Amino acid sequence: MSQDAKESTATAAPATDDGNGDALENLLHENRKFAPSAEFAANAIVDAGDYADAAQDRPAFWANQARTLLSWSKDFDQALDWSNPPFAKWFTGGEVNAAYNALDRHVENGLGDRVAIHFEGEPGDSRSYTYAELTEEVKKAANAFEALGVTKGDRVAVYLPMIPEAVITLLACARIGAVHSVVFGGFSADALRSRIDDAEAKLVVTADGTYRRGKPSPLKPAVDEALAKEGHTVENVVVVKRNGEPVNWVEGRDKWWADTVDTAPAEHTAVGHDSEHPLFILYTSGTTGKPKGILHTTGGYLTQTAYTHKAVFDLHPETDVFWCTADVGWITGHSYVAYAPLVNGATQVMYEGTPDSPHQGRWWEIVEKYKVSILYTAPTAIRTFMKWGKDIPAKYDLSSIRVLGSVGEPINPEAWMWYRDVIGANGGTKDNPAPIVDTWWQTETGAQMIAPLPGVTATKPGSAQVPLPGIAVDVVDELGESVPDGHGGYLVVREPWPSMLRGIWGDPERFKDTYWSRFEAMYFAGDGAKKDEDGDIWLLGRVDDVMNVSGHRLSTTEIESALVSHPSVAEAAVVGAADETTGQAVVAFVILRGDAVNNGEATVQELRNHVGKEIGPIAKPKHVLVVPELPKTRSGKIMRRLLKDVAEGREVGDATTLSDPTIMQQIAESLRK
Repeated sequence: MSQDAKESTATAAPATDDGNGDALENLLHENRKFAPSAEFAANAIVDAGDYADAAQDRPAFWANQARTLLSWSKDFDQALDWSNPPFAKWFTGGEVNAAYNALDRHVENGLGDRVAIHFEGEPGDSRSYTYAELTEEVKKAANAFEALGVTKGDRVAVYLPMIPEAVITLLACARIGAVHSVVFGGFSADALRSRIDDAEAKLVVTADGTYRRGKPSPLKPAVDEALAKEGHTVENVVVVKRNGEPVNWVEGRDKWWADTVDTAPAEHTAVGHDSEHPLFILYTSGTTGKPKGILHTTGGYLTQTAYTHKAVFDLHPETDVFWCTADVGWITGHSYVAYAPLVNGATQVMYEGTPDSPHQGRWWEIVEKYKVSILYTAPTAIRTFMKWGKDIPAKYDLSSIRVLGSVGEPINPEAWMWYRDVIGANGGTKDNPAPIVDTWWQTETGAQMIAPLPGVTATKPGSAQVPLPGIAVDVVDELGESVPDGHGGYLVVREPWPSMLRGIWGDPERFKDTYWSRFEAMYFAGDGAKKDEDGDIWLLGRVDDVMNVSGHRLSTTEIESALVSHPSVAEAAVVGAADETTGQAVVAFVILRGDAVNNGEATVQELRNHVGKEIGPIAKPKHVLVVPELPKTRSGKIMRRLLKDVAEGREVGDATTLSDPTIMQQIAESLRK
């Protein structure tokens, strides 16, 4: 690392009174840059040649990846059929089986003894599955589901914790051509029922419960409640015994996993399915209140997830141990737990619990135990570790780590630096820590779209940087024109990509209206971004989170990043509150680091002035509220609408989806002091 890189810091662009006309203003600048080490670059799986190959002919590039990374039972005729936009077809005429590609072929190639999954339960129980063992379990599950009447094209609702049976269930569905619909285990019975009804699921696979923060947490009761009212399509419920809590039982409908799957035959032949055969539906929240069933198909999804997993993480499957901390209930858990690592023949870790149970060093204990070399997690987790302090990870041997990944939301530059210097330095040297790959993608995109390649890209703290080879991403203004470098706007995708959603389940018009109507012939899903002076892309969060302050369109992400760059701040959430003078006023909620002292009004003024210095006076928060915690869902997303309720003095809305429903009460009490 150069001396310049060590000493450079974030600087502010001057704010003007009348704005610069951008859809989003580009205020926070970051000058630090870290080139890959010569040793890392020399051994990297993917080099800059992929960019050139893809630029020459994108469909041909993806066709080559499809044939290289997957085993096809029938080769495809055409890489891309874009004759009926926005409905794409990839690798038409081809037939492929996701489960065969994730399992059987590795066993056939002599890798049956390689560990596929190291499972770590929250109470400390553990089990590992080799590829041969996991293949046998999936074959048994496929036979069991077929014996219950599940056939190709049927939908299966999956309501499971982070246990190996979740991956086994998904791959068993994929094997027989059933379409899985995973519902996150933190969702309510009503949310589960609405998804069961929309997909018309025939089977539900669940567990008696799981463990959460040292206590048994139930799951089966939510399934019982969801199915209490008549009119559903569910014929059977298969229940994994995980925590041994007593459960109600509906004779004829409910069946133990041990009595159905474990006793099923262990031989099952995988047959190829059409490349465009539906693989899964994953529901994401919609503005109308009705969840959107995002549909992904098989061939294109497997190709792009496998390629990005290999390229972005510099995966060496013979030696790496990969850990994606996401729950299988989210797209990250689908793409980078259930599918890509196994398709690529990697060894991975699955962990059931929370980062602080039974202690705050739990994750680092797991890294040390399994010698994790690639860690992929969310900025909210990184900022939580910042709050707890670097002394905790320092107690563990993290020298196995060689690549770090970030996913889920834009990462603040200072959180990026902490991740690099505290977690990444253990695997490299103080001057050459493990590289960080900050990734942008969505449920709808299916796989990573923007990310640095760790052996190619000089990384910048907080930036996802460049579209991956074969991806045509741009930042445009209100009229759909590309913005020049140094300006902000709307993030769009200009050309189809293999893992793109194929529609909204049962609602093609909503698909077109939601994603393809804002800009002609471009996909837009609501994110704002800016290009820096080098043309690198910085995500600015949802356009819905943009604040209009005295005519300036300010991103909450940039102000949050400025706050987190203060040495006392571990995490921040910013909202815009109605203001008679400025239209909207910036209100910041901050969590201080464990060793920071709250000096009341002096701390507030210090933080306001810090934002003014980092960004400009226009971005200074009108109010800074120091709180003990932020309202987050169990996936780590900050629920800013609840903070907006507080900022505007309203009664707080529905908080049932929070990981800790008492947080809003804690915030209210802290603000009364």
